[in-house]
Amino acid sequence: MGTLLAFIITYAAIPVIINVSTIKKLYDVPNARKIHVTPVPSLGGLGIFAGFIIACLIAIPLDSAPAFQYFFAAALITFFLGLKDDILILTPMKKLIGQVVTAFVIIYKGGIVIKSMHGFLGVYDLPEAISLALTYLTVIVIINSFNLIDGVDGLAAGLGIFTTLCFGTYFYINQQPQYATLAFAMAGSLLAFLIFNRSPAKIFMGDTGSLLLGLINAILVIHFIDVAGTPGMVMSFKAAPAIGVAVLIIPLFDTLRVFSIRILSRRSPFSPDRNHIHHILLDRGMNHKNVSLTLILANIFFVALAFMLRDVNINLLIGILFACAFGAFAVAYYYRKPILVVTGSTGDLIQIEPHSKILPLTKAKKAAEQN
Repeated sequence: MGTLLAFIITYAAIPVIINVSTIKKLYDVPNARKIHVTPVPSLGGLGIFAGFIIACLIAIPLDSAPAFQYFFAAALITFFLGLKDDILILTPMKKLIGQVVTAFVIIYKGGIVIKSMHGFLGVYDLPEAISLALTYLTVIVIINSFNLIDGVDGLAAGLGIFTTLCFGTYFYINQQPQYATLAFAMAGSLLAFLIFNRSPAKIFMGDTGSLLLGLINAILVIHFIDVAGTPGMVMSFKAAPAIGVAVLIIPLFDTLRVFSIRILSRRSPFSPDRNHIHHILLDRGMNHKNVSLTLILANIFFVALAFMLRDVNINLLIGILFACAFGAFAVAYYYRKPILVVTGSTGDLIQIEPHSKILPLTKAKKAAEQN
């Protein structure tokens, strides 16, 4: 019921949001870093949040799941954080502070904590301080991973549908209906939103939607890691963290890779660039639809691979997953096509190799002439 209700509410809300955004001129305006070329309404997260939260409040009895009131409180904080950023633009530091507050709510009140590494790097039960620090880091990284992967029409929504269906199905099989409803309600909202977000997108989810999507996935994956390795479950995984990593591998790997590059370049990990995997695939000549489909299929492959190797040692399995991810990325990166950039007021086309630095459009012609 929660899935259908979330779908109906979001599907009904999105056209209204598009109309209001058009009237009030609340657009995501193109710039040198963004891919779209025309202003697009960016408040689709409003519809996602409405469908998700209403469906959850109706379908999940809070008396049988007291922790969920704190999940919804965290979702509300994330909603206002994303909404303000979509309308007024927040600095990275203010967004980070908001994410830390959100993590505080689900950790200390909701009980979402990584208690064990399940043998990863030879570590099992964690000391409380390390457990809390690791959980904070995990929540913030996952929230930002969905925020950063939202750069191509249909990509974040498509990946979000897949990840929440994976977690929801697991919790349903293992008789945890509250968490299953949480996951399926998000999937229902995203499915309705995706109808309007397919290329060419009529609306974007914005930070309002992507931050919320990251938060819900953080809750689901940490709870999954906590219970999936427990003996006696209908479906138990010894390498539960590796399975969780596989479900989130596309946004997680891309975020960790990009953050590492920025830090090694002595830049803020939150500084913008065009080094994400969807940018690289676009440089290969793919369109938005093909980029989204390719990455979603890749995510499905990683989950299938992890499931088939679920009895393998956790260290080996995580190593295999990241080795495959690095290999696939290397193929995509080193076989990119040159891109064409329109420069200046003359409209000249200048070919720039994808490995070269991105130049301001006003300087591109001069640089090309000097070369």
